[in-house]
Amino acid sequence: MSRPTRPFDLAIWLQAQTRTVDAALDRFLPKARTRPTTIHQAMRYSVFAGGKRMRPALVMAASEACGGLAVDALPLACAVECLHTYSLVHDDLPSMDNDDFRRGRPTNHKVFGDGMAVLAGDALLTQSFEIAAQCQGWPRYSHQDVILELARAGGSLQLIAGQVADLEGEGKDLTLPQLRFIHERKTSALLCASVRLGGMSANCTPAQLRALTTFGYHVGLAFQVIDDILDVTQTTEKLGKTAGKDVTAKKATYPRLVGLEKSRKIATQLTRKAYAALVPFRGRAQSLEALARFLLGRDH
Repeated sequence: MSRPTRPFDLAIWLQAQTRTVDAALDRFLPKARTRPTTIHQAMRYSVFAGGKRMRPALVMAASEACGGLAVDALPLACAVECLHTYSLVHDDLPSMDNDDFRRGRPTNHKVFGDGMAVLAGDALLTQSFEIAAQCQGWPRYSHQDVILELARAGGSLQLIAGQVADLEGEGKDLTLPQLRFIHERKTSALLCASVRLGGMSANCTPAQLRALTTFGYHVGLAFQVIDDILDVTQTTEKLGKTAGKDVTAKKATYPRLVGLEKSRKIATQLTRKAYAALVPFRGRAQSLEALARFLLGRDH
């Protein structure tokens, strides 16, 4: 008689992934005592600020779904986290979102000053490519494919495009398609790239890569809609960052444009499409499914 299969425990899986990613990031990043020490302390301050490591987890989970090895996916997971952290450091600056708290503690510029925060973000962006460049490539995906994937996700057509549109849209009456443009690029692009890079590290098939792309796109959009909802329904203490910032800045958000009830319906529709994209993996995407449930069912 075969033993019953244990249910997948996301908390235990995430703890293991976080430990692995944190140890790798510690190896990849210059030590805090490396000269000039201030910049390396500032980089590490934000990288090791207690984030949930969701994007690295998505890289690792996508690799698992495609039968890959953790050792191959790990550098790409770290590269994605460095790129993501750089974007947060810059987003928090007074000239951008002007936020004083991130992950429950003072933002980088509040501790190290505006100039050093800019440089720390620059350094983390560069670090992400240095880490990714150490991968060897795979039969279906060359070293060039991997670097292009990371560069495009973080470039002026995706991540930066979203931030530009977000800045230019402050205080304006944006349409729903304009808001979707911001969310697709500012949030969905990097989440989508995370699962695609994980798949690439496992030498996934073209069909698997298409499925991961669809999954990442819809998870990213749903994640941002939920983020908009939480900004107006949760406290600063619960979120770990300043609540109500979007309302204060008169930013276009889903609740502002269509109301809370419709926003929740949109998030539900996007969530269903994300789950549907995982059907071709036939049960091999347990960690991806669990991560989606965690990301899309969160209250902070």
